[in-house]
Amino acid sequence: MNLLNGLKCSVIVLLCGFSLCFNSVNAQRATVDLAGEWKFSTSLAGDSAITVKLPGTTDTNGVGVINDNHGETTQLTRRTTFSGKAYYSRSVDIPTDWKGRHITLMLERTRPSEVWVDGVKIGSCRYLSTPHRYDLSEALSPGRHIITVMVDNGDAIPEQIKSSSHACTESTQTNWNGIIGRIELQSVNPLHVSSLSAWPDVDLRSFKIVADLSRDKSLNGKSMTIGVGDRSVTLPLRDGVKRYEAVVALGDTARLWSEWTPVRHIVTAVIPGIDSASVKAGLRDFKAKGRQMSINDTVTFLRGRHDACVWPLTAHVAMDVDSWRDYFRTIKDYGLNHVRFHSWCPPDACFEAADMEGIYLQPELPIWGVFSKDSEELMQFLLEDGKRIQEEYGNHPSFVMFALGNELWGEIPVMSEFIETFRGIDSRHLYAYGSNVYLGYNGHIDGEDFMVTCRVGGGDGYSTHTRASFSFYDADEGGYLNNTPPNTVMNFQKAVELSPVPVVGHETGQYQIYPDYAEMSKYTGVLRPDNFAEFKRRLEAARLGGQALDFHRASGAWAVELYRADIEMNLRTPDMAGFQLLDLQDYPGQGTALVGVLDAFMDNKGLVSPEEWRRWCDEVVLLAEMPRYTYNEGEMLEVDLAVADYGNCALAGDTLVWKLCHGDVTVENGRMIIPEGRGLLDVGRINVPLATRSKARRMDLKLELAGSDITNSYPLWVYPAGGELSAGDVIIASSLSDDVTKALRDGARVLLAPSRSIVDSTTVGGLFMTDYWNYRMFKTISESNNRPVSPGTMGLLIDASHPALAQFPTDYHTSWQWYGIVKNSYPLILDALNDTDYRPLVQVIDNVERNHRLGLVMEFNVDKGKLLLVMADVDKASSTREGRQLLNSLVGYMNSDAFSPDATLSLKQLEELLTVPASSSRIDALHNISYD
Repeated sequence: MNLLNGLKCSVIVLLCGFSLCFNSVNAQRATVDLAGEWKFSTSLAGDSAITVKLPGTTDTNGVGVINDNHGETTQLTRRTTFSGKAYYSRSVDIPTDWKGRHITLMLERTRPSEVWVDGVKIGSCRYLSTPHRYDLSEALSPGRHIITVMVDNGDAIPEQIKSSSHACTESTQTNWNGIIGRIELQSVNPLHVSSLSAWPDVDLRSFKIVADLSRDKSLNGKSMTIGVGDRSVTLPLRDGVKRYEAVVALGDTARLWSEWTPVRHIVTAVIPGIDSASVKAGLRDFKAKGRQMSINDTVTFLRGRHDACVWPLTAHVAMDVDSWRDYFRTIKDYGLNHVRFHSWCPPDACFEAADMEGIYLQPELPIWGVFSKDSEELMQFLLEDGKRIQEEYGNHPSFVMFALGNELWGEIPVMSEFIETFRGIDSRHLYAYGSNVYLGYNGHIDGEDFMVTCRVGGGDGYSTHTRASFSFYDADEGGYLNNTPPNTVMNFQKAVELSPVPVVGHETGQYQIYPDYAEMSKYTGVLRPDNFAEFKRRLEAARLGGQALDFHRASGAWAVELYRADIEMNLRTPDMAGFQLLDLQDYPGQGTALVGVLDAFMDNKGLVSPEEWRRWCDEVVLLAEMPRYTYNEGEMLEVDLAVADYGNCALAGDTLVWKLCHGDVTVENGRMIIPEGRGLLDVGRINVPLATRSKARRMDLKLELAGSDITNSYPLWVYPAGGELSAGDVIIASSLSDDVTKALRDGARVLLAPSRSIVDSTTVGGLFMTDYWNYRMFKTISESNNRPVSPGTMGLLIDASHPALAQFPTDYHTSWQWYGIVKNSYPLILDALNDTDYRPLVQVIDNVERNHRLGLVMEFNVDKGKLLLVMADVDKASSTREGRQLLNSLVGYMNSDAFSPDATLSLKQLEELLTVPASSSRIDALHNISYD
């Protein structure tokens, strides 16, 4: 069936003729805006044409095949889909005064295209990252003409780009078909400035300005004035010369561009009476300074995020400056100053907005995969795209770094050739072979100016890691935070020292947060949240639908703490150059990775305020280096205080105030003077004895920069000394033996912590952090490579007010004091419980793929007895301070009159719960190109 005959959308008959918008830029340059109605067809002949609006896409116009698949969970769902060649045509009236002028058709962003005028083919263009420009000078005489643009989002795009690059991937912006941004005819004199670039010299406060002319004939007697503001140089033009250069000094007081002072200067080139051109440029020098980055010789720290082109209403990138300024103001609210664009390059509006807001950008080629000389078509495609990126966006001061793509493999000589080619075009920014090239296993490779990596080579344990979390495939037990007793001392210095160039942490974080299903109502554009709907349906089928919001808040609160720990590890590393979060914003594709504290719309999820986030993610952060979070009364609290100072104002001589507080009461306090220097500064050590109160309590170490709003604080838990367990009337057992069952029948109080070997088929493993990225993808990767699979859970949901926890002060979510218990736990699958309302007092949140009801600490009436079920290795847990304290609190509760469970199990039900294997629904495989 013909595609257009099958369209389920309203068809509007196209009216003959279009109104045009003239915008006279100056006397020499003019444009015709072609935004508006165009004919759309799937053939050059225009068969069965309908009307669409451009700029726009087939999705925004509702053109294509209606997508009736509502079971998609890998990504958001396009309401309509279109793949292949689309023909867009319209009439245009060319003014009489354009006769003999140079006329260009500019399509700001599209897919591979071809252009016809009045049925005659003009040419083709394949760029994905920059505008398509067609010379129509010979084809457009004054009068009416028909322009036809063919856009191909199918076979014209190399498969390796179409299937994985964020320029095209269905996971985020989708592989749309259409034309977005500016669509216009541009008219200039045949002799005109064809390109203008400005090369800053911060030391001399000057620009070297390079102007290229469109031709090198009939120039004698003419001149060109090149200037910046009120300073200029006039150059005579000569036949046979197309390129002209001049150095314009701005004077010692000329302002520089940086994150703190995003000042730009207008650079002009004027051929009197013939043409004029201008660009905006910044006086800035961004470079490697040792192992860190500097802007204008001032060390800065890249606090960045990964951008995957998530625009859920349009499914294509925003093309206007205001949207991008809002975007950058949002990330600045969260203390960030840097964005890496994962395997894609944003449009000019993004660079313009970043210039204005003072944000450092790292665009990339549209590739995630393999660089090989044997892939000639792909390599040529990428080489041409990369050249155009340098030429198109190089004047923007925010364009400071460039990488060849994401997690590349292949041939270093080919990558090196690309880098040298691009450096030859533009040396104003730094270059890397790729972000996380070879997954970091090759370490630093000669030719790179910087590294974006998750590790610097192989090595023992976590010694080469540059982020604190990994999948179970990539690192034993998921890396530092999941498998190291909690502290605020460890950092990445050992890894950083292995590289001679700056190291930026790659895709830091990736801590999952349970969905907030209220978000579904926000998807009013071209994408449907079918993934959310399916996950919600599964949760309700598991009889847990009423807990969705609690799961979201508890997993989210814990993920915030994990992100904070990861960020502070970076800031505690003296030579670290920065990090790139994955992410501040959710990634709604690749199996659905809800890893942001902002949703896909860049809206706050209500988990952490920007002000609170900036306490640990900003240009100045106060740091406490504690060997652990848990202490016994009578111990000495020894903490080193530091400041990560990457602001533009010296802090030397300022005062750091510290307070040790219990609730609103200040127990100890002091003041320290911040020393000279910049970067990570050691301020001093505090030594405070922890007084005896004979009661467990949470305390907080609060830090403040005197006279400012810069603060930070750290929780610590102090337990009574000793901590030996006194069972009292409680029977503590590791199996449901005959003696234990008899005791329950007789009315005993039993704490049962069954051995893992007994309950292996009815439990999942203990995971301290929330699951990494998403369970489905790394389950596939781990199983395909015979590696352990993550337990897949997402933190604890705790009844914090329950009397069983009276001597173990806790929040409603996981915190650092739970490490010793959770790491030695194996949560019980409670799916078989008939009581659908039953909730453990310490519940474990499962992932959206599996949806088990999981318990860590539960209580039941069993026969005449009372049972507290603890799904952990009690001996191992009690070897930690926190484990001993929790057990003491539980046993104390069991020995009290407060021990009165609401739920009841028979002995048979209990035995079946512990021994009958639990079933799980099938989870489809989800592969990843970096691990194939």
